[in-house]
This record gives sequence, C-alpha cells and structure tokens, in this order.
Amino acid sequence: METRAGVHEKGRFSLLEMIKSAKNQPYFKKAGAIALFIGLVREETLKGEKVQKLRLEAYEEKANEVLASICSDLEKRQGIVAVQIHHLLGEFRVGEDLVYVLVAGSHRKDVFPVLEEAVERYKKEVPIFKKEYIADEKGKATSYWVTEHKAQ
Repeated sequence: METRAGVHEKGRFSLLEMIKSAKNQPYFKKAGAIALFIGLVREETLKGEKVQKLRLEAYEEKANEVLASICSDLEKRQGIVAVQIHHLLGEFRVGEDLVYVLVAGSHRKDVFPVLEEAVERYKKEVPIFKKEYIADEKGKATSYWVTEHKAQ
C-alpha cells in the first residue's frame, strides 16, 4: 500500500522507500521527471546560534491529515502525476534528514514549481513543532520550542 504523506519516527521511513513507493504505482508510467527536496538540520539558527540538536514533535493525526490534503491538492495541477511529503519526528543532529518531498510529473518544467510550493505549504500549514538545543558564542547551552511555520 502506498504511503503518500505522513509523519514518521526517525529511522522508520527512508528516502529510498519513498522513491520505490512512487515508482511502483500504476500512475507512475505517466511520469517523465521526479524532483526531490530533502530538508536537513543546519548548524546555525537564523540568529546565528550554534545548533547542538533538534527535537521534532507533531500533532500526528492533524499533521497526517494536512500533509495528505496538501499532496491531494497539488496533484490536481497540470502535468503532476504524484506528490509525497514525509516528515520525520524525534531527535536529530546537524546534517541529518528531517523531511522528504517528492513531486513526479510529465515533464521537468512541471515539477519544480510544485515542489517549491509543497515545501512552503508544509512549513506553514502542518502542526510540527521544533525544539532547538543551541549554544551561544560562549558555549552556554539552552533550548526553546519554535513552531515550524515561524522557523522559516
């Protein structure tokens, strides 16, 4: 069964699983291009603080509902064959994957704008919450919660 969208505990879903899932669907024969976005933990916050780690949590039922709705909406676009969004939850170190977004379409020109919109929409619409563990310039550690839509 295809998993089109959802939140998953870290380690329980992979980029390769997502790609295989898309390629194994009957609709995939219409695709001429796949575009992927992989969101990562970056080393610095937008304020220049050094990130030690992140903790991501979600209102899972609502997050799954909203992610599926975004995918369904974007799949109605001309030339789009499939959209998948999978966000990981748990504790993450710098450089680790946080989110996978896949857009398959008839032609490459169709997929890139939809990929960008999918990323912007999940960041604004999905109830995912991030706790940043940071260190200031003197090495003092602290942490705070930031909602995804405010962390752009």
